[in-house]
Amino acid sequence: MSAKLSTPKTLIEVIRIFADEQVAFEAMRDRRWPNGKVVCPLCGCEKVKFMAKVRRWNCNGCRKQFSAKTGTIFEESPIPFSKWIPAMWLIANCKNGISSYELHRALGVTQKTAWFMLHRIRLAMQDDSVEMLGGHVEADETYIGGKARNMHKADRERRIGDGTGFKGKTAVMGILERGGPVQAFVIQSATKKTVEPILEGTVMPKSTVYTDALLSYKDIDTWFKHQVIDHGIAYVEGQIHTNGLENFWSLLKRGIRGTYVSVEPFHLFRYLDEQVYRYNARKMDDSFRFQEVASQAIGKRLTYRQLTGKECPPAVA
Repeated sequence: MSAKLSTPKTLIEVIRIFADEQVAFEAMRDRRWPNGKVVCPLCGCEKVKFMAKVRRWNCNGCRKQFSAKTGTIFEESPIPFSKWIPAMWLIANCKNGISSYELHRALGVTQKTAWFMLHRIRLAMQDDSVEMLGGHVEADETYIGGKARNMHKADRERRIGDGTGFKGKTAVMGILERGGPVQAFVIQSATKKTVEPILEGTVMPKSTVYTDALLSYKDIDTWFKHQVIDHGIAYVEGQIHTNGLENFWSLLKRGIRGTYVSVEPFHLFRYLDEQVYRYNARKMDDSFRFQEVASQAIGKRLTYRQLTGKECPPAVA
């Protein structure tokens, strides 16, 4: 079976097809340069020479070498494609995600390497589109953090001592187009100053926006048709509810509590990207999700120093 034409439908097919590193390399090469014309990602020169022994090309333009990993999430990774490909399948299609410990046992890499691999793949899952949401839209917020009943007494008093139960937790805002995609953002706080600009930049004017009775939303009727459901009285009044986002929050928290157990606020947006991608691709089959993530791996880069906060990622032009 040609690596270029193979379309695995199950995990066992992925492992069987791509266990051979040469086949896995050819598949990623053909996905990156589908017309068969390899171009240097460093300078754009088409005059390149392939060195089969090391699976690299030598560019006649910039006189530098490059590989199929250069300019992708795989750049400078010693992990072979035969391990990267199953990892992409697993994170794209495991409903509740896959932990770094599970991946390290499955692939035979260290837990630290598996953690780095998963964060790189989450970068590929990141939605770069600027498409606005419209029609009937739900907006809601939630808080991610440990449950008070699971904390030691001193930690519980320190984190929920303000009486709200939210101290020490990270605020997240979600916006869902009914029947369509969702977007989610880590926010400093669910204040009017924060939520209004996000809604203006994400939802088309004159859309119908459904929210709870949080006062931060009270003035958005300037731009949208605003419908409010007071959760202190009811959760549904006909079309007025935020149950779509409540469902998304339950999926997100199930993955964090059940699979990842603990997520640092610094990295939370990456886990949001993962869950948003899986939710928005829920109508696709496993094979299509896997192929889309593989395609989105090109043109993105995440170094370990950026991941750990020791180096800022390059500014986007």
